[in-house]
Parts: sequence; C-alpha cells; structure tokens
Amino acid sequence: MNQDLSILHMVLNASLVVQLVMLLLILISVSSWAAIFRKLFALNRVKALNEGFEREFWSGTSLNDLFGAATKNARQSGPMERIFASGMREYQKLRERRIADTSTLMDGARRAMRASFQREMDVIETNLSFLASVGSVSPYVGLFGTVWGIMHSFVGLASLQQVTLATVAPGIAEALVSTAIGLFAAIPAVVAYNRFARDIDRIAIKLETFIEEFSNILQRNVGAQSASGQ
Repeated sequence: MNQDLSILHMVLNASLVVQLVMLLLILISVSSWAAIFRKLFALNRVKALNEGFEREFWSGTSLNDLFGAATKNARQSGPMERIFASGMREYQKLRERRIADTSTLMDGARRAMRASFQREMDVIETNLSFLASVGSVSPYVGLFGTVWGIMHSFVGLASLQQVTLATVAPGIAEALVSTAIGLFAAIPAVVAYNRFARDIDRIAIKLETFIEEFSNILQRNVGAQSASGQ
C-alpha cells in the first residue's frame, strides 16, 4: 500500500479512455464556469438597466422624451427600455395613420411589446440550457469513465495468481477520479442553473408587470386625447 495515490499520479496512470473522459470533463467544467460568470455579469447588468429605466419612467418624464432617449441609446438600453420603445413606436405609427379606435391602438402596442418581450427573454436565457445539460450529463460521463477504468483494471488483474487489496486499490482509485471530476463539473452548473432560473423568472415577471402598467398609461392617454378631440 506504499504506492503513490495522489490525484495527479492516478490521472497520469489511468487508461487512455479514462484520461480522455477526464479531459472532456475538465473542458466542460471550464466552459461551464465561463458561462456562469458571463451569465452572472449579464443578469446583473440587465437588473441595473431595468431598475434605472424604471426610476426614470416613474419620475414624471414625458413619454415622448423617454422614447427619444430610448431610440437614441438603443444599443446601451436594457430590456425594459427596449420593450417600452417597441410599444411606443407601434403606438405612434398607428396614431400617424389616424387610427382613433382605442382597442386597435392598444392591441397593436401590446403585440409589439409582447414580441419584444419574447426576443429579450430569448437573449436573457442564453446559455441556461447549456448549464442544465452540464448538470445532468456530466455525472454520467464521469460514471462511464469509472466503469471503463474498473473494467480495465479487472481485466489486467485476470492474469495474476494472487490478488490483494494493494493490487486492486490503485486501479479502482484511478477510475473513481473520473466520477469525482464529473461531479465537480455538474454541481456548480446545477446550483448556477437554479439561481439563474429564479432570477430570470423574476425579471420576466417584472417585465410583464411593466407591459401591463405601460398599457394602462397608454390607454388613459388615448382616452384623454379622444375626450379633448371631442
């Protein structure tokens, strides 16, 4: 039992198939961590931009001024501001066509905001499916490496006359490293996926609430303009 059972020694002495599985899992783990940090920064930016626009929206600034700013800074704006701009743009187009029917105006604005909402959510949910795949598949990939390594070890022991724990342990330990790396890749991905999914749900609820509130404001404006026109 004096054999070197350090992690590095076990990795270097594992069979070729197990080493390839370990390398694949390490690459997956690195990609997963990169996706986690990108998503973390992206969601924090989305939250900050949404909160900033929401404060501006409820500060009393006119809708036309907000629309002008949103159009000018479209690339730097957040999802909520782009949804607002989509609804306002469609509303103004319908008004320019001298459509006065309230339901037509509101349906057009809502459809535009809903389409924008779906586009924004597609962007926000980017890489989320990758994390889910890493969390569900990595343990099985690691288990495959372990099964292959144990099978390879027992095949090598078949030619020995006497088998003891000292001869079996190194091969089994080398194979189990594959499962450990698989879990190392899967656990952070699962935790991050659950955290991000919860945050994205909150963002979606906030955006949907804004759509309804903005629709109500537009409807009141239409009613006020119709009353003044009469």
